[in-house]
Amino acid sequence: MAKILVVDDEDDIVQLIERYAKREGYEVETAGDGNEAIEACRQNDYDAIIMDVMMPDTDGFTACKKIHTFKDIPVIMLSARGTEYDKLFGFEVGVDDYVTKPFSPKELMARINVVIRRHTDNNKGYSEGAEASSDPAFNSVKDRFLEGNGIKVDLLGHNVYVDDEKQELTAKEYAILVYLMENKGIVLTRDQILNKVWGYDYFGDDRTVDWQIKLLRSKLGNRREAVHTIRGAGYKFEP
Repeated sequence: MAKILVVDDEDDIVQLIERYAKREGYEVETAGDGNEAIEACRQNDYDAIIMDVMMPDTDGFTACKKIHTFKDIPVIMLSARGTEYDKLFGFEVGVDDYVTKPFSPKELMARINVVIRRHTDNNKGYSEGAEASSDPAFNSVKDRFLEGNGIKVDLLGHNVYVDDEKQELTAKEYAILVYLMENKGIVLTRDQILNKVWGYDYFGDDRTVDWQIKLLRSKLGNRREAVHTIRGAGYKFEP
């Protein structure tokens, strides 16, 4: 049984999510603020966290950032504000999905299902990749690295280098960059990127891709133009 942590200082929101989550078969634990959430994650493992942004003492963004320093747990952020800045900042600190209040509990449950399944699949894929490292063929330069325009991706180490300097990318930024570089010169639509990186059941809008591309480009610095915007179509990595 998957276990989730619900973090919000509004009891009615917590009870609503808890009720629906238990109907879906989840084990649920709760916390009233960011500090409680951090401590709970130190002591327990969770398959996902649903966390409000605006809370006393420690806000959701700060808590998410601290939790990700010691645990890899997917986070769905709740907020009454849906500004572009809030979403960009959320993705920057490692938020997996962003839901604006008021929200549909059924949709939130669907998002939780997708986030947990995707996180499980990604970890499985990473584990299989690590096992493959013993294969001399996979350890060849051709198979291990993606390169172009001064950008180098180490697929085994999950590291990205821009002009030989290591850059810290979030999981989504990394996944988008790899997908684009694996399809050099090919225009990828926003829907294709959503389906590949977020999964076919993603419920968000395609602006999410634009926000993540903006963050990715900021990490690429002088090589940002390697990721081209094709108006009315999507994005491509220009070799």
